[in-house]
Amino acid sequence: MVSVRGKQIIKRFGETSVLRGVDLDIGDGKFAVLVGPSGCGKSTLLRILAGLERVTSGSIHFGEREVTNLEPRERDIAMVFQSYAL
Repeated sequence: MVSVRGKQIIKRFGETSVLRGVDLDIGDGKFAVLVGPSGCGKSTLLRILAGLERVTSGSIHFGEREVTNLEPRERDIAMVFQSYAL
């Protein structure tokens, strides 16, 4: 697995700020867990990393490759939901 880095990730839905300057640095081969209350942005961040949502601003890198503006199919990443209903 390659490293995953996010720099100053901001996501807004209209006037509502969901993610406010999130920095993320997961080293190559490392395991990470996102924990927080409902509505804090965990799923939104994962959707952004997978390319299912676009960032309002900020950047995302997989290894040395910037993927911020790539389509999901171009990112070579998978996302599995805990519940099939999501």
